Amino acid sequence: MAASHSTSGTLAPFLIRDHILNGSNAIRMPKLIYGTAWKREATPHLVIKAIQNGFRALDTAAQPKHYEESFVGDAVRTLDREGFVKRDQLFIQTKFTPLSGQGPIPPYNPTASLEEQVRQSVDSSLTNFTMDRGEPYLDSLVLHSPLPTLEETLRVWRVLETYHPTQIRVLGISNTTLPILQSLHASATIKPAIVQNRFYPATHFEADLRKWCRERNIVFQSFWTLQANRTMLSRRPVIRLAERVGVERDEAYFALVLGLGGLTILTGSRTPETMRRDLKGVETVAIWAAGEGREEWDTLLDEFRIIVGDVEI
Repeated sequence: MAASHSTSGTLAPFLIRDHILNGSNAIRMPKLIYGTAWKREATPHLVIKAIQNGFRALDTAAQPKHYEESFVGDAVRTLDREGFVKRDQLFIQTKFTPLSGQGPIPPYNPTASLEEQVRQSVDSSLTNFTMDRGEPYLDSLVLHSPLPTLEETLRVWRVLETYHPTQIRVLGISNTTLPILQSLHASATIKPAIVQNRFYPATHFEADLRKWCRERNIVFQSFWTLQANRTMLSRRPVIRLAERVGVERDEAYFALVLGLGGLTILTGSRTPETMRRDLKGVETVAIWAAGEGREEWDTLLDEFRIIVGDVEI
C-alpha cells in the first residue's frame, strides 16, 4: 500500500504540509491535486492508480464535455469498499460549469432557471459521490467561470451557499480576474476559499491575484503549471535545484512553485511512475529545503520569485 501524501502534521516540511482552508471545519487540502480532465474511459483506472500511488486530492467537474465525474465517484467507491482509503481521507473537488462551458449534454436542464441549473448540477455531483454509508458531501465546489455579469455570478453563488457547510465544505471560483474576485468576495456571505486559475506568462503568473489571495488566506490552485511553462525547466533555479537535490527538473519546478506560498498544483499524470515521481520528488525537495539545504533553497526561491513576478527587480 502506498503511503498517503496528504501531510497534515505540524512537523511536516512546509512545502508539503496540507493547507487548512479558511472558514471551514479543519478541511485539509494537499499541495498536489490529481486532475481528472480529458481522461474519458480511462478515468476510473487512472483515479484508482493516483490514489494507490499517494494522491489524496481529486479535481473533477460536472462538465461531461471534458470530465467523467461519475467515473471519479466510481473509483472512490471501489477503493472505499476495498478498505484502501476512506472517503473522509480524500479531498474531493468538483465544479458547477455554466451553460456557456457545457457541451451538448449538460448535467442539468438548459432551459431551467439559472438557480435550478445550479441545484441540478450540484445534486448530480452529490449523487456521483454517494458512498455506501453516510451522507454525500463535497469538500470543495468551484464555480468553473464567472458568468457574463456580476449579478448572474452572485445568483449562482447564493445557491451554492445554501449547501454550505454540510454538503459543500468550501466554495471557490476558477478562471477569474482579480476585479471579479474582489467583487465576489465583497458581496458573498460565504467567501471564496479557493481560486483555480492558469499559471502562465500571459497572466504574469497571476502575481497580483495570488498576492491578494495570500493576504486573505485564499488558496490559489495552479493549472497548466507545467504544460504552459516548459521553458521554465531551462531556468537556472530549476536546473540548480534539480541537480543539487537529485530530482527531475519538473519536480524541482513544482517545488519552487509551491515555495511561492498559498498554492496547490493540479497535475494529471497518466502513469503510476510519473504519479509517484511527482509526489516523491516534491517531498525530497521539501525535506532538503527544511534541513541542510535551507540557505541554498532560500536563494534559489528568491531567484524564482523574480522570474514569476513575485519580486520586482
